[in-house]
Amino acid sequence: MRSSFKQTYSLTKYLIKNKISSVKRFPLVLMLEITHNCNLTCEGCGRIREFKDTMDRMMSVEECMHVADECGSPVISVTGGEPFLHPDLDKIVNGLISKKRHIYLCTNGITLGDSLKKFKPSPYLNINVHLDGLAETHDRIVGAKGVFKKATDAIKKAKQLGFKVCTNTTIYKDTDPKEIDELFAFLTKMDIDGLLVSPGFSFEDNSNDVFILKEEFYKKFSFIYELSKKYKIMNTPIYLKFLKGERDLMCTPWGNPTRNYLGWKGPCYLITDAYFETFKEFMDTTDWDRYGTGKDPRCRNCMMHCGFEPTVVLETGKSFKDVYEMARWSLS
Repeated sequence: MRSSFKQTYSLTKYLIKNKISSVKRFPLVLMLEITHNCNLTCEGCGRIREFKDTMDRMMSVEECMHVADECGSPVISVTGGEPFLHPDLDKIVNGLISKKRHIYLCTNGITLGDSLKKFKPSPYLNINVHLDGLAETHDRIVGAKGVFKKATDAIKKAKQLGFKVCTNTTIYKDTDPKEIDELFAFLTKMDIDGLLVSPGFSFEDNSNDVFILKEEFYKKFSFIYELSKKYKIMNTPIYLKFLKGERDLMCTPWGNPTRNYLGWKGPCYLITDAYFETFKEFMDTTDWDRYGTGKDPRCRNCMMHCGFEPTVVLETGKSFKDVYEMARWSLS
């Protein structure tokens, strides 16, 4: 299966509960940014620009537990910055696991190998390592030598210890499809549990020549759909067809809400128009009709999985063909 039976069951039960309760808008994945402090300066990162004046601030363990209860989503992405720079990361992760939340612990992998002793393998814990190419390419993108080796050595160690490990790869304008194929083949030999792919595009706090316009991406991304037939790519086939230009999807900005030390970030992971003290205020007072393709110009090139994968999940039941395709993909 592309995701564990336990996670699939938790998500399905959560969806049914909200549908029966006639809840119009509800989150699927909480993006929990426990710190924006980082030990890299990646060229595709907007966080180090947006939060350059408050990088030293962190969320407390108690705050993270409260936020998880507020949001209620079955899946939580613990991210940053670099989460492993938070001194209480193990307490945060273990606290969320005790609530039976499925955790994707995001990291650049630099200190992962030395930190694994603080954690125990769990069906609720997935370690997500960011790799944008093979050694030379990845080290160039993150701006530091030897990062690829440190990250992949840590992946090998984590797998040997029994942890579930997946990777996240950003596709930029100059990404070489052949290199990504080689990267995925290399990771598959390491018994990686999943491969997540994200399109790289400009947004509010980061705009440079490495990013792709939507029209260019339709051509660029077709190779990923073909690779999904060879490797355990975690993106849904409907989302991948959207990236190819074969499907039309509207964004679900509240599907993956973001919370950091400033509050609930609105309206979405990439755009910051306001911060809200409570999750209810964020959901109830945000004018959701203002955002999305054809509405806000900042959304023009956005094809981010955190906005469009929730749409796939929420709309799949409307088409028998989509149900069949998603079921076949999930079980493959």
